Amino acid sequence: MNNEQRMKEITQVQAKYVDELMQFPHVVGVGIGMRQQDGDYTDEMCLVVMVDEKLPVAQLEIDDILPTELDGVGIDVQETGDFSA
Repeated sequence: MNNEQRMKEITQVQAKYVDELMQFPHVVGVGIGMRQQDGDYTDEMCLVVMVDEKLPVAQLEIDDILPTELDGVGIDVQETGDFSA
């Protein structure tokens, strides 16, 4: 699959799930970007869920844990802090 097709697929998943993802605690945005691993960007395009504070899974209630993928599209949780206009 080329990048254009992958972008289209991720865009559709984003549109389908953005409202649901925004309901999770600490989530401040949902976008498309590259997965981060150990502070570096990888070549994997994914759905990026931006949070004001990234907490260890052990500190979250089971219903507050974000999925790792939706409809075959990987999710990367990235700490961005708060956004303001």
